[in-house]
Amino acid sequence: MPAKDSRLVVEIDGDVTRVSFLERNVLEEALIQRIGDEIGQIIDQTANPKLLISFKGVEHLSSAALGMLININNKVRKKGGQLRLAHIDPQIYEVFTITKLNKLFQIHEDTQQAQSSFR
Repeated sequence: MPAKDSRLVVEIDGDVTRVSFLERNVLEEALIQRIGDEIGQIIDQTANPKLLISFKGVEHLSSAALGMLININNKVRKKGGQLRLAHIDPQIYEVFTITKLNKLFQIHEDTQQAQSSFR
C-alpha cells in the first residue's frame, strides 16, 4: 500500500483498485518516479490486477508521465490484468490523441463508466 507521504489516493472497490492523484500537475521526474513505483507495488501485490486510474483534478501531465502510464499498462497486461483511465481533462486527452495513446488505453468519461467496463 502507499506510504504515508504518498501523492496518491488508493481505494479498493471489490476487485478493482482505484487510484487518483493528489497533484494537479504531474510534471516533475521525481514525482513521476514515485507515483510509478507506488502503482507498481499495487500491481505486484495483485494476481490479476484491475486498475482504474482517475485523472480527476489533474491539469498537466508531462511526457515522462505518459511513459510511466505505458510502463504501468505493460506491467498490468503481463499479470493478466486490466487497466482503465478516467476523468482525463480535454487538453490532456488531446495529447493522448496526438500520440495515439487513446488507442492503447481504455479511456472513460468517469470512474463509474470505467468501473463497469471491467469484465
